Amino acid sequence: MKKAKTYNIIDNFFKLDMRLKNIESLVQKNGFGNVQNQAFYCTNKCRSSYNKIELANLFYILMDEGILYFDSNDAKKNRASFQEFMSENFTYNDNEGNQKIIGTISRQFSECKGYTYKVKQIRFLDEFIALMQERRRRLENW
Repeated sequence: MKKAKTYNIIDNFFKLDMRLKNIESLVQKNGFGNVQNQAFYCTNKCRSSYNKIELANLFYILMDEGILYFDSNDAKKNRASFQEFMSENFTYNDNEGNQKIIGTISRQFSECKGYTYKVKQIRFLDEFIALMQERRRRLENW
């Protein structure tokens, strides 16, 4: 028997591909908390050079200004959808430069709304605007 045919027979009997996909799904769903599994889990997500609060600021501003939205008629549902979307699809840059999974981002979203964090949001906007202005200059000089 050829190796490929033997593999197919064994695979069909033990359902190895299906079991492997189930294990992968469990790892992704639960995270398992250790660094190796977390690194594996991060590979399917969009990575960010921003830390958690900066990433929250970016999406909160886009959401709050109505640039991006899930439900424009229900602000509470829209915010919950954004937080879930971010948790499922993005990682952030921690203080050591590693990508981390966003478990929850509700606290950071609350900080974006709060008056006491106004200075942080203004600083973030200033840096973001400077980045966009530099991009504009590069395009103009292209």
